[in-house]
Amino acid sequence: MASENVHTFTDDNFDKEVLQSDIPVLVDFWATWCAPCKAIAPLIDTVASEYEGRVKVGKVNVDDNPATPGKYGVRGIPTVILIKDGKVLDQVVGAIPKAQLEALINKAL
Repeated sequence: MASENVHTFTDDNFDKEVLQSDIPVLVDFWATWCAPCKAIAPLIDTVASEYEGRVKVGKVNVDDNPATPGKYGVRGIPTVILIKDGKVLDQVVGAIPKAQLEALINKAL
């Protein structure tokens, strides 16, 4: 289960929570049946806690929210997208190590 620092983004709240955020946002596109998604979930929780207040971290369930992944060209999961000021700064597909996740986040800080 996601930590309290990990937000749930949906097709309905994505614009407000992500695109209009005043701090960078790390978005994890995932699904319950995805083994690599489960593998990186603890890393997502960890960086959400470590970067609290500096970066908003959240997840989009691609099965429950198909419009948002479609809009961002998400073809494989997990896909992690870094958004700052409403624009995509970077995007990584697959289960990545914590160091790569931190390097991605640091691009926005």
